[in-house]
Amino acid sequence: MNALVTYQVEDNLALIGLARPPVNALGQPLRAAVLEACERAATDMAVKAIVLHGANGLFSAGADISEFGSDASFAAPDLPALLLRLTQLDKPLVAAIGKLALGGGLELALACGYRIGEPGTRVGLPEINLGLLPGAGGTQRLPRLIGAQAALDMMLSGAPAGADSALTLGILDRLSASADSLLDEARAFAHELVANRAPARPAAPFPAPAEGLPEDFLARFRQDNEPRWKSRLAPRLVLSAVEAACLLPLEEGLAREVALFKQAEASSQSQALRHVFFAEREAGRIPGIDGATLLRPIRKVAVIGAGTMGGGIAMNFANVGIPVTLLERQGEVLDRGLTQIRKNYEISVKRGKLTEAKLEQRMALLGGTLDYADLADADLVIEAVFEKMEIKQDVFRTLDRVCKPGAILATNTSSLDVDQIAAVTSRPQDVIGLHFFSPANVMRLLEVVRGRKTTPDVLATTLKMGRIIGKMPVVSGVCFGFIGNRMLEPYSREAHRLVLEGATPAQVDGVLTGLDLNMGVFSMLDLAGVDVNFLVRDSNRAAFAHDDSYCRLGDELYALGRYGQKTGRGFYAYEGRNRQDDYEVVALAERLAGELHIARRPISDQEIHDRCLFMLINEGIQLLDEGIALRASDIDLVWINGYGFPAHLGGPMYYAEQLGLDKVLAGISHFRQALGEYGEMWFQPAPLLERLVAAGKQRIEPL
Repeated sequence: MNALVTYQVEDNLALIGLARPPVNALGQPLRAAVLEACERAATDMAVKAIVLHGANGLFSAGADISEFGSDASFAAPDLPALLLRLTQLDKPLVAAIGKLALGGGLELALACGYRIGEPGTRVGLPEINLGLLPGAGGTQRLPRLIGAQAALDMMLSGAPAGADSALTLGILDRLSASADSLLDEARAFAHELVANRAPARPAAPFPAPAEGLPEDFLARFRQDNEPRWKSRLAPRLVLSAVEAACLLPLEEGLAREVALFKQAEASSQSQALRHVFFAEREAGRIPGIDGATLLRPIRKVAVIGAGTMGGGIAMNFANVGIPVTLLERQGEVLDRGLTQIRKNYEISVKRGKLTEAKLEQRMALLGGTLDYADLADADLVIEAVFEKMEIKQDVFRTLDRVCKPGAILATNTSSLDVDQIAAVTSRPQDVIGLHFFSPANVMRLLEVVRGRKTTPDVLATTLKMGRIIGKMPVVSGVCFGFIGNRMLEPYSREAHRLVLEGATPAQVDGVLTGLDLNMGVFSMLDLAGVDVNFLVRDSNRAAFAHDDSYCRLGDELYALGRYGQKTGRGFYAYEGRNRQDDYEVVALAERLAGELHIARRPISDQEIHDRCLFMLINEGIQLLDEGIALRASDIDLVWINGYGFPAHLGGPMYYAEQLGLDKVLAGISHFRQALGEYGEMWFQPAPLLERLVAAGKQRIEPL
């Protein structure tokens, strides 16, 4: 038998095990092996039923993503054809779903007449995260199994359902008592089906998937969700496929699904999202670190500072069962911080995302102290105090005295020099930057800043811990602002300068959100705090002392106490969270332009796009050239997960490649000439960009 499957017949059952480690990805070789095994069982008169399972416990995590966009994706037997054939077998086919059935793995299970899971089973159709839709019957069979509304929710969220939820929905017919007993109970289930002369496929619970829903359900669903989908194609194609399930016979619906899948697969959005998928896996590959690198144990964590950031950081560790001690200087501040953490968890309870028992369990892992001596047994200490070098250095001098040898000392700085912080300790090799993004218990990005003396085991340990707490860790070298905030500076600079030259904050933000960024520059600054941005910029005035006129608008707003949403006034005026244009800001920009002798003129949306995005891209290329970022794709991950750059554009570096590096360089060169002294000063192409274009390269990579 093919080495990719195991095959044995016992007691009138054919047991077919998927055996393509690590996750039984359904590439063409495994598809062919499954088809061969099922055909063999179908023609064996001694076989009365078939049990399909994961030979090593895990069922299948889905299709082989490396095949997408290539001929292999639909190489015979393609997955739709394989699964159609399975539905035609005249013997009961039981899917024993261990651990995971995701994407094509769940579609494989849906093609079986019966399904049994174990308590840890998770099932889902996450294709939406790759800009795709289920393309092997999922959009047609799932609605007929659980109804159109529940199927839409699962496919559009991409989130997996746990075993109990899958049983309640009707995706699973049964649950085994344990993972160890799954295969035995699947055998018993198959014998029961044979004894009861059950049909190979039971009748669909929802032959008309939209039955019971309002007549205009699908049209209203589209109307309600269009604004949230923005320019994303995949959600619209999923809805079209489910509409086909509701309106067409199964055979025609399956044909419609394949056509829609191929449209999604060929789209630039799916190509970008597949780039992001592989970028996430590549981000963990760090020169000098491999499987032999010994990790330091992290059993207890301490966080210095119980404010919004410190509390959010602490929650990440409590969420995964790691005890955390929060340190503050004043008891009332500490109490307030712990109370806010409880309130955050209570919000999750009200939303049904957390049980009361889990809330209490997590709070029990959180302790507070006013005494540094209580941190003596911490394995990882994360400082989250005010963003000022002197304050952070004082904290690290104290940590150096009280923390045990081998403890990892991390700073949550967003911009300061990690090496300068490490230098005040006697153990700079144990110091690292862990830049969490606010709100720290929600945002996925974690910039891991490797100091000059940070040892490989410290870096490897923090990367592993970042993944454990659900973050996307990306390594950065030391420079002002690291990857994300250093790139934010020229991006934000151009936005400010464009308002001085004649654009409005709303026009600039509108161009950026029109590209599907979550926020424009000015709404982002108002949310983060105009004061926070001023203080960060003020600490780095030396970097642009030759001309800081472009940020005068932000400086003036800071001086006026217009700090953004929290004061009700910033670049915009606010009533609650409702944002309104503010003519006073436009008038202020006009006055400042006059004082600075900046000519005002109408600004086109294209100019806003090119100046903001090309300067963002240019700085990213410079970071790669300096070795601050290891890969262009790492930069993409930072901006997608930390700054709201749309994943379906692939991140700023991937976006630049799609625009054409020659076009980016030409745009920068144009503005260097067109904007006079300002252009000469700021529109300097990164040398790597010039080298890449001169060499005819289409990809951003060191050269």
